[in-house]
Amino acid sequence: MSDPRLTPANARVAHDTLRGVVQADRFTPGMLRRVITPVADILRAPNGPRDRQALFGEHILLLEEIDGFGFVQAERDGYVGYMDLANMGNAQRPTHWVSAAGSHLYPQADFKTKEDMTLSFGARVNITANHGRFSETQDGQFVPNTHLSPVGTTLPDPIKTAALFLGTPYLWGGNSRDGIDCSGLIQAALMAAKYDCPGDSDMQEKIGRNIPEGAPLNRGDLLFWKGHVAMVFDHVHLIHANAHHMAVVLEPIEAAIARIADQGDGGVTAQRRFLP
Repeated sequence: MSDPRLTPANARVAHDTLRGVVQADRFTPGMLRRVITPVADILRAPNGPRDRQALFGEHILLLEEIDGFGFVQAERDGYVGYMDLANMGNAQRPTHWVSAAGSHLYPQADFKTKEDMTLSFGARVNITANHGRFSETQDGQFVPNTHLSPVGTTLPDPIKTAALFLGTPYLWGGNSRDGIDCSGLIQAALMAAKYDCPGDSDMQEKIGRNIPEGAPLNRGDLLFWKGHVAMVFDHVHLIHANAHHMAVVLEPIEAAIARIADQGDGGVTAQRRFLP
């Protein structure tokens, strides 16, 4: 059975590529839209619980409008759900992305002016001009150059990228520097290095290469528990967003394994390797 988190179809509408695969009242190619708020929740149902988030400037495919919400599929990883229509605007192909932990949009090329919006690591912008220390977006706002990288630029070390989020508050379903969960952290770190990575930990557990039990762990390896994932930071620590600390933290590997077992969540269910 297809995973509904990755299948752009509900009982009313489905993407054109699913003709003959699923039943729906109508099929559509959808309309490409752009997130125009700092973050936008991807919900399980209209007004339902948050499953994931999309960031400013990211593209989503709008398949249906219903009661002020859109049935959408995120371009980043194919995640499907519902999003408030107020978070969407006209699509723009981004030229740059925020490769710092965070940044701001300013109304002028002056850091002393009041910011218009906070941008998280991973946000996308369309740059049309350079003004010294600032770049101007298609919408006439300004971002510090030092916070931007051209689209296609990678951050090759996922561990260093994950460390940008140290201290970030834990947020179930979060994908931003304002709040992130365990799988959101792993996805941000791996996708910045151009590794394909789905949004939820149970999906992440199925990719990469298996590490046999008892084998030495390398920097960047992933450890999985039921409903949780962490990344090996060095030979002693792992880095993870977790509800125990309610933040992204470094924690000794053995201590984390013991603590998670003691709190009733069981032992490590898988060890996976993405990096060479």
